[in-house]
Amino acid sequence: MLNIKPDLNELVKSAIHSILKNKSRTFLTSLGIIIGVTSVILLISIGNGLKSYITDQFESLGSNTIYIVPGKILSNNGNLKPGEATGILNITFTEKDVQNLQRELSVAAVLPIAENTAKVKYLNVTKNVALLATTYNYGRYMNNEPAPGHGRWFGQDEENKNAKVVILGGQIKEDLFGRQNPIGKKISLGGNNFKVIGFLDKKGGIGLGGGNGIDNIIYLPITTNFLLTGRNDIRSIAIKTWTKEDISSVKKQAEKIMAKEYKKEDSFSVIDQAQILSSINAILGTITLTLSGIATISLIVGGIGIMNVMLITVSERTREIGLRKAIGAYPQAILIQFLIEAVILSILGGGVGIILGSVGAVIINNFLPAKVTSASIMLAFGVSSLVGIIFGVIPARQASRLSPIDALRYE
Repeated sequence: MLNIKPDLNELVKSAIHSILKNKSRTFLTSLGIIIGVTSVILLISIGNGLKSYITDQFESLGSNTIYIVPGKILSNNGNLKPGEATGILNITFTEKDVQNLQRELSVAAVLPIAENTAKVKYLNVTKNVALLATTYNYGRYMNNEPAPGHGRWFGQDEENKNAKVVILGGQIKEDLFGRQNPIGKKISLGGNNFKVIGFLDKKGGIGLGGGNGIDNIIYLPITTNFLLTGRNDIRSIAIKTWTKEDISSVKKQAEKIMAKEYKKEDSFSVIDQAQILSSINAILGTITLTLSGIATISLIVGGIGIMNVMLITVSERTREIGLRKAIGAYPQAILIQFLIEAVILSILGGGVGIILGSVGAVIINNFLPAKVTSASIMLAFGVSSLVGIIFGVIPARQASRLSPIDALRYE
């Protein structure tokens, strides 16, 4: 029983005692909050993990990279809008474009890139893969060379001689050879035999190859690709500047050089990694926010559940409330106690949700990048507490406004 003027500690103890009296009801009442908080933590963690992964991938390529791609994929204010790309999207560049850029730009490297798909076969294993044909210095400048003991990138001499040599992405190597060392082995690629001279570590993520992305790519000399396909098509051009400070001026020069060959302004776009990264992060941010909003609905449903249970609790404890008010308990004390009960239920649900969400993020991280941050935990904890306060006000006020005489007569 509470004193006429109970202190906050007594109110908290009374609220906890009431909650512990019916553990099953407490769990079921908090279940909506648990599901909502778990969902919010997981979705925010996946969003943060993807952002960190993509940023790391771009930084691994170096921050001083410029790309020339077909069509207009920049809005009028210079932002990247891949979903609104316009212009001549099926255009391909030529060796002449590469030579013009190499001759007129003062940069570390100009790297032509041709893309293709083919079936690769080794013994009884066959699968579809993406091909990336480029030059001998691509591996060096794009930080994509095989690790020590994993072979090497092809050289300029092999490129000049149209050598049939390849470097395997991490997943391709694993699918074809398992733990076996593939260096020196022959594979069939598009009906032609190629020698494996290197392979890359698995990096994960989504990219040109689909599925496991960059791990499903096979790299080969661009001259060999020209010979096999019978076409000298170049899909995109990467330019490595000496420093990040050179990016702005080199972009302007590259645009002028390309504009001499391609008169229509929507024939090509010159973009840098900062623009690409900003656009991807904006898209991921929007997706994460939308999904988190959907998950928040679970929190609201959980809050409504808490309110309903608290209203039932008020009805069950009407005589108790009447007796306490009859001996002098302040309405504010009763209001605070019921409000504390609602908040504790929300915090309990939020705490369990945070634990489940964090554990789930660790498990998901084995398949997708997921990163739990203190900000997401604080947000989930704050929202769950707020839900308890908001949805606990109505039953708490109802309890505090009961007439002592009517409450004591209640059956």
